[in-house]
Amino acid sequence: MGISLHNTSYADGQGLPLVLVHGFPVDHHMWDECAQQIAHMSEHAGLEPFPIWAPDMPGAGESAVPDESATGPIAEDGAYEQAMDRLADAYVQLIRDAGYQRAVWVGLSMGGYVVLDIHRRHPEAVAAIGLLDTKADADSDEARARRLHIAQECESSQTVDAVMHFAAPQLHDSTVKRSADFTAMFAALIQSQTPEGVAWRQRMAAGRPDLNAELPKIAVPALVLCGDLDPSSPPAVMEPISQAMTRSEVRMRVIEDCGHFSATEHPLRVAEAIVDLVGQAVKASNH
Repeated sequence: MGISLHNTSYADGQGLPLVLVHGFPVDHHMWDECAQQIAHMSEHAGLEPFPIWAPDMPGAGESAVPDESATGPIAEDGAYEQAMDRLADAYVQLIRDAGYQRAVWVGLSMGGYVVLDIHRRHPEAVAAIGLLDTKADADSDEARARRLHIAQECESSQTVDAVMHFAAPQLHDSTVKRSADFTAMFAALIQSQTPEGVAWRQRMAAGRPDLNAELPKIAVPALVLCGDLDPSSPPAVMEPISQAMTRSEVRMRVIEDCGHFSATEHPLRVAEAIVDLVGQAVKASNH
């Protein structure tokens, strides 16, 4: 039995599907407002109605934690070195099971890693690609060890306390992230996750490959977007990604007063950029 993904559908239609891949340590709900804005804006833009989907990654939301046979080999340090490839395959199988051969793929943070790996393994399934607040690098040794430590903390404590810092506002954070309403909403979203699911995704990300070599191979419409206050994927990290995509018509967007979870902090601005990407994909597919 392979990896199974629970899918949330925000809109239906006959056009190219848009698949939104969420970040860590949350689930598809981070897309709720942004997806609704995409559906509204795309209608006003005159685009043919299209499916808008946001599957939960394994162990997030309503998707189960994969068993050992689905996860694949485990490295000596506890990282899952084939899990991301298997997850990429599961996302592509999801659209194929629904009768589609291609989709517009948009991933934020850890979701961006998955979307890049989808392109590496299944470029024929990618009609356009959006990389939000992410990176193409594999983890450094230190970052890998930190991820695995968090995974172990979640498993041993049977809590998600080790990742609650994602919801804690800092002085340098965006106005939205420092608001009480946003902090409470994001904390509740993290607290709804399971320790086992958080740990699985950390071990998957720790074992992922370096994907920088994939960037020059991308030849479909592309969006590269980040918040100007993103502590881990600021413009200084995202702009080289855009520049490396030499075969693609890339649109680089930087959102002001915005942190790492751009689609949740500024859903309207991100929706505008994604609708533009979908329009580019439709135009390219019609040529």
